[in-house]
Amino acid sequence: METHNFFAMLSRMKYIERWALMRNSRPENLSEHCLEVGMIAHALCIIGNVRYGKKLDAEKAALIGLYHDASEIITGDMPTPVKYYNDEIKSAYKEVEKIAEDRLLEKLPEDLRPEYEKIFKAADDPNEKYMRKLVKAADKLSALIKCMEEEQSGNSEFRTAKDSTKKSIDEMTVFYPEVKDFVEEFLPAYGKTLDELSK
Repeated sequence: METHNFFAMLSRMKYIERWALMRNSRPENLSEHCLEVGMIAHALCIIGNVRYGKKLDAEKAALIGLYHDASEIITGDMPTPVKYYNDEIKSAYKEVEKIAEDRLLEKLPEDLRPEYEKIFKAADDPNEKYMRKLVKAADKLSALIKCMEEEQSGNSEFRTAKDSTKKSIDEMTVFYPEVKDFVEEFLPAYGKTLDELSK
């Protein structure tokens, strides 16, 4: 039987460190980040469904979050200031990401590939588009949490990253009430000590 490399490649996510150009008090790898994004994306969709009458596929959002940066196994983690330096670089990097995702999908057996394409490639459906926006919001929230943790560790290196990420999230709260609820109800707890969290 033919063997396939897809999951062995994905297991390499734990070797890709994020925030490469910045001094970290604790390194964060891609696996950790994607797990957090998956959990937050799931929560945002649950909030949307329960409180705002949405019909979002929370489980699919969690999967999209888990796989959202999988292309970085091939491309590596490009620092945000470089990735978004100008429209030309941003567009070129998007194309590189797409090629990397296609390369990863080719490492699956052909009969399984269509199921994974549903995770990697967006469907032309309003609910799915909205859900994928919430995954992007979860990605930003995960980045903000990292910045908060670094700041609490006495590392001022993440100060400007925190400010710009918080600004992006504040703008999202206008359009996505799920994000506003998460920021107000769950984000403050990330600053608490273990004893405070355990009470």
